[in-house]
Amino acid sequence: MVKTGKLRSGTAQKLKRWKKGHSSDSNPESSRYRQAARSRFFSRPSEKSGLTEDAVRLHNDLQGGAGELGDAGEVGVAMEGAEQALSVRSAATFLSGVSDCSNVSFRKVQRYWDSNSAAHKEICAVLAAVTEVIRAQGGKESETEYFAALMTTLEAVDSSESLAAVAYLLNLVLKRVPVPVLRNRFSDTAKALLDVMSSQANSDSSSALRWVLLCLAQLLKKQDVSVWSFPSTLQAYHGILSFTVHAKPKVRKAAQQGVCSILRGSDFLFADNSPAHHPAAMTTAKFCCKEIEQAGGSKEDTTTLHVLGLLKELLGSFPLSAVKSCCETLLRVMTLSHALVTAGAMQAFHQLFSTQPSKTPLTAELNAQIITALYDYLPSENDLQPLLAWLTVMEKAHTHLASLQSSLCVAHLPRFFSTAMSCLLSTHTRVVATATQAMKTLLEVCVSPLMSEMGPVLPTATSGNPAHICKMFRCVEEGLSYRFHASWPFVLQLLGCFYRAAGKQAHAIMAKSLQSLCELRSTPRFPYGGELDLAVGGAVESMGPELVLKAVPLLITGHQDDLEFPRSWLVPVIRDHVKHTQLAFFASYFLPLANTLKQRADELEQSGQKLESKVYHTLQQQIWTMLPGFCQSPTDVVGGFSALARTLGSSLNERPHLRLPICQSLRTLIRSTHTAEEKAELSRFSKNFLPILFNVFTQKPPEQDTAPYRPAVLDTIRVYLTVTEPAMVCSFLQKATEKLNAADSSEFTRLAVMDLVVAMAPCVDEDTMTHTYNLIKPYLESKDAGVQKKAYRVLEEMCGGEGGGASQRFVISNLQSLQGALLSSLKTAASPAKRPRLKCLIHIVKQLNEEHKDFIISLLPEVIICTKEVSLGARKNAFTLLVEMGNAFTRFYGNQKEALEQFLSVVYVGLTGTVTMMTCTVLALSRLVFHYRESIEASTLEQLLHNVCLLLTCRTRQILKVALGFLKVILFVLDVKTLAGHLPVMMEAIGNIKDDMRRHFRASLKSIFTKLIRKFGYELVKDMLPAEHHKVLANIRKVEARSKRKRLAQDAEEEGSDSEADAPKPKGDSIEDILAESDSDLSEGEEPKKAQKKVGKKRGGAWLKEGLSDEPLNFLDPQASQRVLATNPEVKARKAEHGFKVTSDGRLVIEDEEDKQKKKTKAAADGDMEDVLEEAGIKKKSQKRSADEDLDDDDMEVESQPKYKAGGAGIHRPLGGRRESGADYKAKASCVCVCVCVCVCVCVCVCVCVCVGPGCVCVCV
Repeated sequence: MVKTGKLRSGTAQKLKRWKKGHSSDSNPESSRYRQAARSRFFSRPSEKSGLTEDAVRLHNDLQGGAGELGDAGEVGVAMEGAEQALSVRSAATFLSGVSDCSNVSFRKVQRYWDSNSAAHKEICAVLAAVTEVIRAQGGKESETEYFAALMTTLEAVDSSESLAAVAYLLNLVLKRVPVPVLRNRFSDTAKALLDVMSSQANSDSSSALRWVLLCLAQLLKKQDVSVWSFPSTLQAYHGILSFTVHAKPKVRKAAQQGVCSILRGSDFLFADNSPAHHPAAMTTAKFCCKEIEQAGGSKEDTTTLHVLGLLKELLGSFPLSAVKSCCETLLRVMTLSHALVTAGAMQAFHQLFSTQPSKTPLTAELNAQIITALYDYLPSENDLQPLLAWLTVMEKAHTHLASLQSSLCVAHLPRFFSTAMSCLLSTHTRVVATATQAMKTLLEVCVSPLMSEMGPVLPTATSGNPAHICKMFRCVEEGLSYRFHASWPFVLQLLGCFYRAAGKQAHAIMAKSLQSLCELRSTPRFPYGGELDLAVGGAVESMGPELVLKAVPLLITGHQDDLEFPRSWLVPVIRDHVKHTQLAFFASYFLPLANTLKQRADELEQSGQKLESKVYHTLQQQIWTMLPGFCQSPTDVVGGFSALARTLGSSLNERPHLRLPICQSLRTLIRSTHTAEEKAELSRFSKNFLPILFNVFTQKPPEQDTAPYRPAVLDTIRVYLTVTEPAMVCSFLQKATEKLNAADSSEFTRLAVMDLVVAMAPCVDEDTMTHTYNLIKPYLESKDAGVQKKAYRVLEEMCGGEGGGASQRFVISNLQSLQGALLSSLKTAASPAKRPRLKCLIHIVKQLNEEHKDFIISLLPEVIICTKEVSLGARKNAFTLLVEMGNAFTRFYGNQKEALEQFLSVVYVGLTGTVTMMTCTVLALSRLVFHYRESIEASTLEQLLHNVCLLLTCRTRQILKVALGFLKVILFVLDVKTLAGHLPVMMEAIGNIKDDMRRHFRASLKSIFTKLIRKFGYELVKDMLPAEHHKVLANIRKVEARSKRKRLAQDAEEEGSDSEADAPKPKGDSIEDILAESDSDLSEGEEPKKAQKKVGKKRGGAWLKEGLSDEPLNFLDPQASQRVLATNPEVKARKAEHGFKVTSDGRLVIEDEEDKQKKKTKAAADGDMEDVLEEAGIKKKSQKRSADEDLDDDDMEVESQPKYKAGGAGIHRPLGGRRESGADYKAKASCVCVCVCVCVCVCVCVCVCVCVGPGCVCVCV
């Protein structure tokens, strides 16, 4: 053992030590062996190789026959003459024939490489050998050549591994072989495949058999319909069909997949004059029935389950006679009461009823017979999964029958509704929910479309569809009895759906149920008030408020009313659900009631009863809130609006608290009218309503009144002007301009009239526009910023109004005057007026021609300066106007590239101005480069980049900031090749930035360096930058590597969580999930891949529910099958844990995987785009800033609301006014509200209920 210790003194000076980082300098520089190996690996040898076919055969023999490629006759005659070619290319790699294979059919082999799989190695070896043979014979590597070579190889090889590899490749290439080739070589190919299939039928390995089955199915799929009349074709098909019940799951799955592809996807089925069904469909149906009958009665139910799985896919492809026989077989086998067999039969029926009506083999009579037969197999109410499956299948069956014959479907619905309502008594919530959803679906799909043709449904109906509707509703109405009290929320949902579907025609049979609902609603502490309100709302939507109030009166008259108002809850229900009704009913019932309540409130207030007065006042105000719902697409606009017009006009004038609902009603009514007669009726009253609205808007409110109705009034004026005659609008506008110039008009009136002129300006003709322009022209230079802004708003509406032709003619005829006015008012334009001024210029520039080029150039400095305007709207309009100017130059020159060069040369002048002008010019150039990135010449862009790079050396932060922003835009705009030519200039400019500036803009520089590293790599960027930047680059590389690792780890974790082995199977709404199929894919001779930790319970077991008390079970009873349960009734189901988020009301929050991926992709893409869009002036800069963002933003953005809330005393006191008296002493649990206000509550205790928006404040007296 060597003794360790310190070196002798003086030895350290004599030793040669390596410098840090140079320990590998002593490695040899020559690597001739490595170079020689590399040359042999990547290039073809020039001399003949010693690796021949004999050498390969000897190697395979020595390896124990693992690969049989060298056996005699492997490739047969095709290998002869290929020895020279193989020896020449044998120095290439093992996968040379695979990696450079030019046929796209084998991309799957190239893409998914598994070095540990022996089967994959065999596939690659066969593909490489076949490719070499084709190349040696001068082939073009077409699909036909590969097909011929692989068929020859298939007949030559003997081992199962090689057969599997050849069959796999043959299956890939058969999909792309021309159809004439397959039809011409059908006989020989089918014979060869059948021979291989018969030889591999009893083999231990199933790979070869599986791929041969798919090859034969692909071959039969391409044949013509005439070929199916030959016995040889049917023999080949029966060969596949016999393997559909094979014990091995992979073989069985391949055979079933092949049969399905033949019967549903054969080429002749999609040709013209194609047969309705495949010629082999009938023989397939007979095979399935025979297999079920042979195995159904025995204990060997595996074959039955396999055939049921095949029938589930094929039942919709059979002819009618075959479908009928198969359905009879399914119903017979369901009598065995075997849980899995019954589930498989239910799946088959569900798939049959899910086919499209145009492609279904069923007739309406057969569909109805199956529905009737399925009632004999109704599971017990305690058998959860089978009952859910039965309800789902019956829902699909009735829906399918409705698509075939709706009247026959309605005749079968009463029995199903009776059965489904009995399911609502189940203790399982899933059964109740599924039954309710099934009935709701049938009401919407089967009943609702038929009601318009049915006519009125009366209680005395004894036959036909009306009688069936009565029976169905009685079944649902019975759900309001007390024995259904646990399921009342579902019953109420069902009633609401029934009201919506049939309430218009069947209201006569629904009055009693509405009365029952009102009685339930008045029950103390009724827990389902929300569901009941929605149900009654459904009745209001379909029947209308008149019929609903006839069945359940409101019990509010204004005289001797019960102050508890037991039916007051109907008011907000009608308000929220009324639509498509009659205005005349509101005018005849609710308007007189509202007036009576108002009079009653005034009388009580005069008599000193303020509490009662407040209640009546609130109630009449709530009645007015129903008016917008009545105005939603009413049915009697022509005759009913005239009865309301006078009252609405007087209420607008005299009652300010009603202006909001009335204005909303007028807007809703105008927007929901579509016919010319209705619009003419509304236009007839415009001469009455518009002056009232004008007066209300121009009337100055009291000082303490905030007048919240004024924006609504102005919006209503704009909407009403759309249905007003243009001549009347012109007269109104003329009167408004006269009032604007009146000497006695106050400032408030002048501003209000300006708003009215803005609203009317786009709706008048050209002459009125010209007259109005001459009147408001002096206001463009007004010293009052508010007046000036509104004057520009008027001009904006006239230049770009929705009138279209009138606006264009006005601009063209007054273009010279507009140019002069806009240029003369340039220096006097106030900052608030910039946004409408720029918008006005946008509309004008769009209509300019080449002779107005000087006008655009004269406007350019103002537009560039406005890119740094305080207002966000002004900045946005400035950037938009820059683009429109560029478009105008394109119109002038015709050639866009030349036009942009001229336009940019004009913009360049701004780089010689002041600091502010230079900053704004670079911003403008950034936006133009981003917008016209596809059209700018490379030379122009290079010149622009050099000029901006010169600005990086300045010491002004504003200029340096926008210059760095320009570089971000350049990095986004240019591709890597073009950017590489400009990279030295950019790196040199960035390296010349002064130290203090570099520290200040370190975040922006880091963002630029990150983008450069992603494009060009770390080493290149590092070599082109000075040493002071290297530390930042190293940090960027570390951050990028860390984020990449996190991303990969997250993706791996998601893939792991989504794997079938680890994740539990989710229970969805599909029939497969409901039935909980448990088909065993393991044969007797196969062992499971993973040892089971716990021996599972016996599958297919059944439990017998014994009779009640001492009553014996009668097995001859037709209902005895319901006593056979598939689940143990004594075992309670455990609550399953899942990884989903749950909302407060118990609903699952499930995010789709596609949405997750889209969010990830979008977030990654938006990360780089956000900065670019901000620098180009397209997107507003974010208000929230992180620590690594720039802190030197000079833009004056509107500040967001602070998160701090005032509280306490002194400077921390609340600024919203004094606290409400008694707010801390409000009644909490003791104050039970039952009065009528916006939140529908009234106090039985002595208190005053003051409405404040969506709630109320009860101040107890």
